[in-house]
Amino acid sequence: MTAILTLTFNPALDISTTVPRIEPSHKLRCSEPVMHPGGGGINVARVLKRLGAEVRAVFPSGGPTGATLVRLLQKEGVPMHVVPTSQDTRESFSAMATETGDEYRFVLPGPTLRAQEWQACLDACLANAPAYLVASGSLCPGMPDEAYAMLAEPCRAQGTRLVLDSSGPALRAALDAGVFLFKPSLRELRELTGQALTTPAERLQACRQLIAQGSAEAVALSLGEAGAMLVSADEAWSAPALPVAVHSTIGAGDSFVAGLVWGLSQGQPLRDAFALAMAASAAALAAQGTALCDPATIQRLRPQVVPTPLA
Repeated sequence: MTAILTLTFNPALDISTTVPRIEPSHKLRCSEPVMHPGGGGINVARVLKRLGAEVRAVFPSGGPTGATLVRLLQKEGVPMHVVPTSQDTRESFSAMATETGDEYRFVLPGPTLRAQEWQACLDACLANAPAYLVASGSLCPGMPDEAYAMLAEPCRAQGTRLVLDSSGPALRAALDAGVFLFKPSLRELRELTGQALTTPAERLQACRQLIAQGSAEAVALSLGEAGAMLVSADEAWSAPALPVAVHSTIGAGDSFVAGLVWGLSQGQPLRDAFALAMAASAAALAAQGTALCDPATIQRLRPQVVPTPLA
């Protein structure tokens, strides 16, 4: 059994740069671009590899963009299972305006996968029977909303813990089928419940309700600058965001998921895995562009995270 697999249906070649300011019409002279392999599950795999996990990234890839993404992942030493596609892998572009510190992110929709291409990704995940399967990111155009939900029952049957970080109809369909853990933002949780969720007590109740109805065994609620909550049927923890200098917001959520899954896969208590996740997220915020977090920064920040139990 492979320890951890990550699934990314819509990977991207992430390109980041800086520019003095963003303004219309004029040519904007950028700094030398930096390229990294990207997409939710791929970012999770990159961080897990740095933490020492046995991990493999499953994703479709096509064209010169996809070839570059694969080459960059190979350079980082991330094991992978690549499904060739007829259309090119997408690019994503981010630019930091140095005069204001504002970050601008441009995300393209991605290729239209053939049914046999996205099905091959599902088959590769289930054939490996991992202890954890992290399915993260958006679906490609034309894919069925139930693509992630198709993993739920097979994962339960083979003892795989399915961790989901997605949104919209794909998230709803997967929750109807039931997952081990999912990581919504506060906006996504509001959309799921139809509630304002203005207080910690209301947010805790909403998470517990999803757990009670079988949507998930645990909910990791991202609260942005206010930190995060981690809720299971028996435990609930909260922690504020660490005060770090933010250089980029790209990959902070993926780093959180990686830290959480790594801790859980090592048998850590929920509180300790949550603290590791918060440190990983903060470390990603402190990194430039799409570099994500590094283990040394995570270990430096980890003692600063003090989770508080919720009633």
